[in-house]
Amino acid sequence: MCTVTFIARKRGYLLGMNRDEKLSRPAGLPPSKRKLHGHRVIYPSEPGGGTWISLNDSGVTLALINWYSVARRVTTNPVSRGEVIPSMSTADSAEFVEAGLAKLPFPSINPFRLIAIFPKSRSAVEWRWDLRELTRTDHNWRSRQWISSGFDEPTAQTIRSRTFKRFLTQTSAGTSDWLRRLHSSHTPECGPFSTCMHRPDAVTVSYTQISVSPRKASLRHISGAPCKAAETNARRLGLVL
Repeated sequence: MCTVTFIARKRGYLLGMNRDEKLSRPAGLPPSKRKLHGHRVIYPSEPGGGTWISLNDSGVTLALINWYSVARRVTTNPVSRGEVIPSMSTADSAEFVEAGLAKLPFPSINPFRLIAIFPKSRSAVEWRWDLRELTRTDHNWRSRQWISSGFDEPTAQTIRSRTFKRFLTQTSAGTSDWLRRLHSSHTPECGPFSTCMHRPDAVTVSYTQISVSPRKASLRHISGAPCKAAETNARRLGLVL
């Protein structure tokens, strides 16, 4: 249950991600800067150490969302999908990610979509795992969204995509403030299909925004639903590229 919005720029990009989770799940931990294999990486984490989004010193973002439209699930000793990104968070190319994916125990991992943004090659690549095969799609360098929902994924995709297109007509479209407003939005109404999601048993639990330019990158993370969280709760970490 997540929404990822990618805003392509001529030199760099913006990316926003709402993480939606059941209220019964433990709260995530704020982002921290790490040094891995000689590279600097920033990501928030789950209590067990996994993550759903990362930014590294090549300006590469990796974001992972569950793929609920695939009904099949691992029934014996599943490996957390949160382990996928940390294993390849220093990636500087799609080939690096491919090599990392080849080492994963796929039969033990539930369906997911992995999104990677590579600013140097101006490419957005998506890998999809459906418990049968791993497929790759190379997207054009243009703004787009990826949406997941454990409640009703097709309807969530339709409604949130409609909201995204409506927001794109605004004069401020593509700015940092605009992106946060989009991810705080309850259009057309507050509920399971709004971008900032609210259900009795689940809610948007955090918002992460990444900004990458030719020489620097930053990750800003807000714990709690973005419609309610104060800017004073934001944690911002930066990298020199």
